[in-house]
Amino acid sequence: MKDLQLPDFMKYSDKYSATGFVEKISHIAKRAGAKLVYAALILYYTLQSKDVPLKDKAIIIGALGYLISPLDVIPDAIPIAGLGDDVAVLLYVLRKIKGDLTDDVKKRAYDKLSKWFDEDEIEEANHLWDDADQ
Repeated sequence: MKDLQLPDFMKYSDKYSATGFVEKISHIAKRAGAKLVYAALILYYTLQSKDVPLKDKAIIIGALGYLISPLDVIPDAIPIAGLGDDVAVLLYVLRKIKGDLTDDVKKRAYDKLSKWFDEDEIEEANHLWDDADQ
């Protein structure tokens, strides 16, 4: 991911809403895979925390707005590649806010993920931190 040019996802911050996020995740969950959904849920729950600095909340809102928006760099409707830019943005933001992540947030995200995916699919999400650390 080091050579990947990230889109200017901050211009999508006005696209974010909690309702829009829930609708988007419910529509793309199975197609997107557990890793993308887990990353998005972690950011969503981190955004709700009162202990997260405003500057970090701003980049989370930008990233989730980018995920929600149908008008991103690679349209989500394109199989496989369509969500690749979304994953890149989410992983980038996870790395940026890593210090704000709590075990409670990770558990809440994982518990929600467990309701939508079976154990085999969740195995993919267990490698999220390998990708986020790169």
